[in-house]
Amino acid sequence: MTVVALLSVAPVIEDSMAGEVAKAVEALENFDVAYETNPMGTVIETDEVGTLLAAVGAAHEAVDADRVSTFLKIDDRRTRDVEAAEKVAAVERELGREAQRDR
Repeated sequence: MTVVALLSVAPVIEDSMAGEVAKAVEALENFDVAYETNPMGTVIETDEVGTLLAAVGAAHEAVDADRVSTFLKIDDRRTRDVEAAEKVAAVERELGREAQRDR
């Protein structure tokens, strides 16, 4: 996989966003992408930018609100395949430990 992205889709509302965010995440199931949701967004991996953009559009449209805020950051590595897990592993090698800490 050569395209890694960070996606955040959220309705602009005062109540809990969880139900609408779940709809956005569920929309990703219709595309050939791998994803992992975390508290700040969803990391998506795929082979082609076109697939990513289609998935992101579907996630954005899945949210049922008068106003929807979508943030997308794309890392399109065109010269070689580098998966998101490899990027984390490289940082962990430099740290000499896992790149996380429990409070």
